[in-house]
Amino acid sequence: MNSPLPASIEATIDLLASADYVAERSLATAVYLALRMGRPLFLEGEAGVGKTEIAKVLAATLGRKLVRLQCYEGLDIANAVYEWNYSRQMMEIRLAESEGSGTSDGSGRGKGTRGRSRERLAKDIFSEKFLIRRPILQALEGEKGAAPVLLIDELDRTDEPFEAYLLEVLSDFQVTIPELGTIHAEEPPVVVITSNRTREIHDAIKRRCYYHWVDYPDAARELEILRRRAPGAAARLSREVVAFVQRLRSMDLFKLPGVAETIDWSRALVALDKLSLDPQTVNDTLGALLKYQDDIARVRGSEAERLLAEVKAELASA
Repeated sequence: MNSPLPASIEATIDLLASADYVAERSLATAVYLALRMGRPLFLEGEAGVGKTEIAKVLAATLGRKLVRLQCYEGLDIANAVYEWNYSRQMMEIRLAESEGSGTSDGSGRGKGTRGRSRERLAKDIFSEKFLIRRPILQALEGEKGAAPVLLIDELDRTDEPFEAYLLEVLSDFQVTIPELGTIHAEEPPVVVITSNRTREIHDAIKRRCYYHWVDYPDAARELEILRRRAPGAAARLSREVVAFVQRLRSMDLFKLPGVAETIDWSRALVALDKLSLDPQTVNDTLGALLKYQDDIARVRGSEAERLLAEVKAELASA
């Protein structure tokens, strides 16, 4: 059974915090309004800032099943919505043929068989028992009294024709299957769409959603995130990690580290029993923080030492 939706923005902040998601008020407002207005939530931002995690947290805190559609280039209806079980359909056709191949008893049907006309067979093989439900159809059908959370992750990786198909889904929460008709959600799912903005998503999609840009957190919020997600890190280490990462994000790198990388780096440092950063450790563990060799090469060595010196000086004077 679904849990009740949050009754206010403050309740939404508390709901997210109960699953250790530290949301700024503007994001909590977007989530609250999307839930209250029954509209899809479109989250755009750099990779690793917590967009996908919103859907996971909502599913967990609202007591709903999470249905995830991971997007990729070439994604089509057969993999996103539905397809027919062709192997089972062929078996049904062969079974029907064998039933009708007995000795005729003059009635046009084989003895001891029930025989099926072409029309009846066509109707049988395109019934629901041969339908394979993919994520979107699963989310629309849901379970009685428990509409799921549908996560359409990294929509920017798909092609424009798939975006066009989504318009019916997002407008009316329904899909049309030619052989069966239109399937409409009795209770619309909570829809969360994410994009890393590797390309622009069509305005027609965005107009049907409540939009929010998820930015990198400020130092205070990132420190709180670490307190919840990497509780084993010493307070001093967490402050140094956050200050170091915040400085990296001001550099002209190919891929800036996201919150996910900050958490990973902190956990790696805890695994190394570190209580504070030092230049050697920073150089040795940059691969947990930066994911491109050119970025690592630019930071490693004297640049890492300079940044770390600035961090320690800042924290010492605070």
